[in-house]
Amino acid sequence: MNWGIIATGNIAEKFAKTINAMSDENQRLAAVGSRSLERAEEFAKKHGIERFYSSYEELANDKQIDAVYIATPNNLHFENTMLCLNAGKHVLCEKPFTVSAKDCEELYRAADEKQLFIMEGFWIRFLPLYAELLKIIKEKKYGELRHARCEYGFIAKGKRRERKFLSELAGGALLDIGVYCLGFLHMVMGEEPESFDTQVKFNEYGTDEYSVVQLAYPNGKTAHCLQTIGLNIERRAALYFDNASIYFPDFQGAYSMTVKPVEGDEYTVDLPPQINGFEYEIREMTNCIKHGKIHSDIFTPKDNIAVLRLMDSIRNRWGLKFKCE
Repeated sequence: MNWGIIATGNIAEKFAKTINAMSDENQRLAAVGSRSLERAEEFAKKHGIERFYSSYEELANDKQIDAVYIATPNNLHFENTMLCLNAGKHVLCEKPFTVSAKDCEELYRAADEKQLFIMEGFWIRFLPLYAELLKIIKEKKYGELRHARCEYGFIAKGKRRERKFLSELAGGALLDIGVYCLGFLHMVMGEEPESFDTQVKFNEYGTDEYSVVQLAYPNGKTAHCLQTIGLNIERRAALYFDNASIYFPDFQGAYSMTVKPVEGDEYTVDLPPQINGFEYEIREMTNCIKHGKIHSDIFTPKDNIAVLRLMDSIRNRWGLKFKCE
């Protein structure tokens, strides 16, 4: 499949490296677009890309591109995805897919009308380790899952801090990394919460720097997550079943989990990625397109919308509205 990339930041770098490592799977970088011709040319040379453009519109209209990976700031995801859909391109857009569930639903409707594939780049959902985990949960190997928790935090300084927090860019820890936490919890719990409580600390930009969310599900199940761009916190997670607990030293780069049964010996499952983890979402998207599907059955539009709807509710509880909305 011939790919175009919109934007040239760190996450676009990782995606480009992944595609180049998948050349034997007929994955190819065809073009890159930036709002700076100089940056586009530099990125193209670095990653062996033949064509580069100084606008997103030029890239979207490149007839040799099959699919576009969007790696722009959060506030641009909706318009960039719609641009590519209108140009007849399949789209993989970085998380969060949009700033609101309403915008997300509109994009899926547009893609349905045009019979084009779109998906949020929630790459961890496709990791092999999670396929093993979900089998344990579905088969109730250790009984019911009763509680789940996860946490993720890092410190951003200087211009990076500004990019992460600016209200004009739909910044803040919830959308930037809380989407990983809430997406993980949605995956393992398998349903939407009935209610939630939350605490938040705002920063000088008026967006969220630190928050805790407690979630309540049917049948007394619960979950808890913490997300912050202000403290270095290891990306740990744990699941508690009737007859076991499962621990993840890193739930985002989830390549290992340790199972501790109530009875019997503990054991560790190690399933490292072949490249860096991005390859699995790329394979899923390619396979879906090959078979004429416009949605993934693994990470569905319903899953995507549910997490965004929850983040909408959390932000509403905080009274947080972005300047870009």
